[in-house]
Amino acid sequence: MSGADRSRRACLARLAAGASAFAPAAAVFGPGAARAQPAAGARELTLQEMIGPIVGAAVPVREGVRLQLPALADNGLLVPARVVVDSPMTVEHHVRRIVLLSSRNPVTRMAVFHLGPWSGRAEVGTRVRLAGTQRVVALAELSDGRFRLAEAEVVVTESACLDMG
Repeated sequence: MSGADRSRRACLARLAAGASAFAPAAAVFGPGAARAQPAAGARELTLQEMIGPIVGAAVPVREGVRLQLPALADNGLLVPARVVVDSPMTVEHHVRRIVLLSSRNPVTRMAVFHLGPWSGRAEVGTRVRLAGTQRVVALAELSDGRFRLAEAEVVVTESACLDMG
């Protein structure tokens, strides 16, 4: 056996020994321990529970924000979402951030977009993951500290083509 072969085998042996050090962690957590979907019967958050940590004592106004989501989503993995906020986007009057909130996802804040007068338009688009039928809220924070919001209900259906074999 050549010196290069011995060196390669020694390196592989060290890598294998190092990888086995992580095996106990996998055994502790087990397969499927990090599930994105909530457990069956998970409680849906109220509007105040979703927005309260962000707005504090402020009262959001339900105007000037358009939240566009499909009413029916065949698959909750990639649901398109678009938010448009009416704002001149000047130095004095602009949207600071737009927050997308979920009433049933394990993590309520699905996305946070930071904007400013340099953005030109207060408009964002993305795709979100939804853990079942739920309400989605778009919350816009303005430069003067006020908040605006819009809500949409999305029905997420199960796939009709399941392989049960």
